[in-house]
Amino acid sequence: MQPINIRSFKQLVRINKRRFKSFLTKLEKAPPRHLHKTIDVIDQQVWAETDCLTCGNCCKSMTPTFTTSDIKRIATHFHMTPVEFKDKWLVYEKRDGDWQNKKQPCQFLNLKDNKCSIYEIRPADCAGFPHLTKRKTVDYIHVHKQNIEYCPATYKMVERLKEALSGK
Repeated sequence: MQPINIRSFKQLVRINKRRFKSFLTKLEKAPPRHLHKTIDVIDQQVWAETDCLTCGNCCKSMTPTFTTSDIKRIATHFHMTPVEFKDKWLVYEKRDGDWQNKKQPCQFLNLKDNKCSIYEIRPADCAGFPHLTKRKTVDYIHVHKQNIEYCPATYKMVERLKEALSGK
């Protein structure tokens, strides 16, 4: 595994973002028959090459959605009530109806090594990120459109999927 160069990654995103989003939109409208099987194979390849700890861009530039059970679990870990936890670290996004971090990078990210200080009890959204192999792939294409800008693994998945489906 090679370390992820965030600067190079962001440059690739600038160059290919529009093309990749257009590809994903077409995929969403007319998904090929064995799309999920193809993504499963690509997913294994991508994770064999991706070391998230050399990146941490998701935790530095995005925020997870905290579910009620996430809030209870993490608050208990810190010997706080859910209300105290929310007051200290979260904000309620009225538009989406979600609890999210007040600030970025994430307060639980150790910037020296990109490790999560609450990894074992992290929010479900973090545990599932970047949601590459959700069972109903087509339902998550809108998420992939967003994540290609933040996650090198998602970017690689879309890049390889585009190649695989175009016959290259």
